[in-house]
Amino acid sequence: MPASRSLRTPLALVLVLLTLSMASAADRSQKPNVIFILADDLGLGDVNASNPHCQIKTPRLDRFAAEGLTFLDAHTPSSVCTPTRYGLLTGRYNWRSRLASGVLSGASDHLIPADRPTLGHLMKGAGYHTAMLGKWHLGWDWHKQGGKIDFSQPVLNGPDINGFDQYYAHCGSLDMPPYVWVDTGKPTAIPVREEGVTAQQDPYGWYRKGPIGPDFEIKKVLPHLFDKSIAYVRERAKPEHADQPFFLYFPLPAPHTPIVPIPPFKDASGLNPYGDFVMQVDHHVGQLLDALEETGLAENTIVFFSSDNGCSPQANFPVLKAKGHDPSAGFRGHKADIYEGGHRVPLIVRWPGQIEGGRKTQALTCLTDVYATLEAITQQSHQGAGGEDSYSLAPVFQGKETSGRDTLVSHSISGRFAIRQGDWKLCLAYGSGGWSAPKDNVAKKEGLPSMQLFNLAADPAEQDNLIESNPDKAKELLTLLESQVEQGRCTPGEKLPNDRKINVLP
Repeated sequence: MPASRSLRTPLALVLVLLTLSMASAADRSQKPNVIFILADDLGLGDVNASNPHCQIKTPRLDRFAAEGLTFLDAHTPSSVCTPTRYGLLTGRYNWRSRLASGVLSGASDHLIPADRPTLGHLMKGAGYHTAMLGKWHLGWDWHKQGGKIDFSQPVLNGPDINGFDQYYAHCGSLDMPPYVWVDTGKPTAIPVREEGVTAQQDPYGWYRKGPIGPDFEIKKVLPHLFDKSIAYVRERAKPEHADQPFFLYFPLPAPHTPIVPIPPFKDASGLNPYGDFVMQVDHHVGQLLDALEETGLAENTIVFFSSDNGCSPQANFPVLKAKGHDPSAGFRGHKADIYEGGHRVPLIVRWPGQIEGGRKTQALTCLTDVYATLEAITQQSHQGAGGEDSYSLAPVFQGKETSGRDTLVSHSISGRFAIRQGDWKLCLAYGSGGWSAPKDNVAKKEGLPSMQLFNLAADPAEQDNLIESNPDKAKELLTLLESQVEQGRCTPGEKLPNDRKINVLP
């Protein structure tokens, strides 16, 4: 009898473990794949779904919106590149980090430490394969000697320390050298020359002079990255990966400068090269969506599409306006500004069978909210750090009109703050806090108030400063902002530290 029991027990244990393994695999295969496409410098007004007066043809994004949910009050945490990417990946407002203003360069060291929770860590913890393709712009550590980069040496502290199993990327914006591909820590080629185009040579297609790899072609970067993304989808669709969902973070280099549309998109918009380039972005997004359909993955894949800030003035607003197109969709300002045009962006989400197609929502949201959203969807318990400024959009996906977010803190390129609650928005800046008129130094010299208070319901274009007639509302919002800064979070929970001392006043 003892011998018989000793034989049955291991067999039972094996069966239990096998059952658990099968259940675990089934659970993993049922989790949705996730792709986040982040355009670069695409304005709210450049997509028909969020701007009925859009003059740029975006048929694939139109169809995508018809199959998904369009947010009409979506915002980036900053009005420029690097800080928004930090906020998206960490679920934490960027100004809590050491980066107080501006952006990183293509040669900057890494911004996000390995122990800071990110979407990469979050999804990896849920059993996902994680990949990053495209424009990183959060710094990584090139091997430098005498101030010069040694491209023969590995790159350290790239997206791999932030939770990504693999990455293929360039470090900064596409107008920032060095122009070198890095494949999960390894430069793919060593530059043997320098290249650049001045704004005088090409006011749309300029990029700074610097080292460029022989396999890096500026005009082919956008289609090259979409080819990589499609290859990644096809790889993950293979039977050997059926038990593991994937998360693809796909930040595009376009339609940021250099604005370099290629045929058949060149001159296709009837507007200018910027309009052409947006059409090219739209086309490539369609190719990626087609790949999901062809591989049978579309039904179980959530796809997000958004932008890192408002449209850049490099798009040539006067030329576009003369032809009836406004990249800011009637809102004031553009990229870099504290005004709505700087940080109100397109956000469209498609999740077949879970999100009703063709719906639009006025739910206030920030790209920091992606963290809590994916945390909820993958059914992970919330940890102390990570997603400090993140509200789950899952209720909005299910038809509710709010995620619970009732405040929004915005940030400009110069480090100016704004806080919004309901229809009221307080800007702690003399002017735009960015590049549009009046710039802060000019506004200050002109004797304009150091704060601006707007009611967005009555004045969405932010033309009527109500600071003098509503001082109590301004004080209330300032106190609220100072509290959210001090607490280290805008969500309920215990107080957390910021990475630096923060002064919100100009």
